Amino acid sequence: MSSQPKIPAAPWRDPFVSDMQSMKSPTFTLSSLHQVSPASQSTQSPQFVPRARTVVYRGMWASLPPNSKNPASLNPNSYDTELPTITTDARMEKVSEMFPTGSKSSSMGGPIEAVFWATESMTQWRLKGRIFMIGPDIDSEQAASVRNALTPHMRKVGDIGPWSWSRELTAHFGNLNPLMRGTFRNPPPGTPITQAPEQGYVLGREVEDLEDAIARKNFRVLVIVPEDVDRVDLSNPKKGQRWNYKLNGGMSWEETELWP
Repeated sequence: MSSQPKIPAAPWRDPFVSDMQSMKSPTFTLSSLHQVSPASQSTQSPQFVPRARTVVYRGMWASLPPNSKNPASLNPNSYDTELPTITTDARMEKVSEMFPTGSKSSSMGGPIEAVFWATESMTQWRLKGRIFMIGPDIDSEQAASVRNALTPHMRKVGDIGPWSWSRELTAHFGNLNPLMRGTFRNPPPGTPITQAPEQGYVLGREVEDLEDAIARKNFRVLVIVPEDVDRVDLSNPKKGQRWNYKLNGGMSWEETELWP
């Protein structure tokens, strides 16, 4: 792991993680920009249009939540981050929307916004920043720019053996149940049902093998790098509270309390 300067822990991290742990189902809305194809544009049409989808929070990058049913070989608990993750199929439209070059490799994507509503604490979280894709090539030289961009956010909290990017990717795959792993062997998402899929692709298959070639070909982890965080606490209806946190110069967090 590189010795790049580390970004100090964000003041919003602990309350955010606490809210995620309190949620029965930690889902949130992830929004991005979709580029309109030139053929469909008129002189008054926008070049980009918004796209939003509901996704599942899978924990912070390099801080995977404990799961006794995860059969993967896990990294040591060496790092602490505030980089929320989701898992996705590389064939999904959101990948082509967030990574405009069409790359399915580990890469940096475009700007995104993530909105969480934590019912238990009556708190809304709005995270703005960029998104990165972690794929099977994450340990390669071609993916060095992704590793270099995420490393400053990874603060060492332990020193227990070597840590591997690809092992962390596999751990995320193992953290899913067998039926969910099997979705990465589904027919291509969004294609007509009359179109016969390639051999090996079928709905409802359970995958036990963490190195299943077809499923792992399509499996990706997306990592959100927040740059601006808005937190609104409505637990007291007579006195709401609101804070904004900005990552100044990409090196330190500034906290400002706002009127709700």
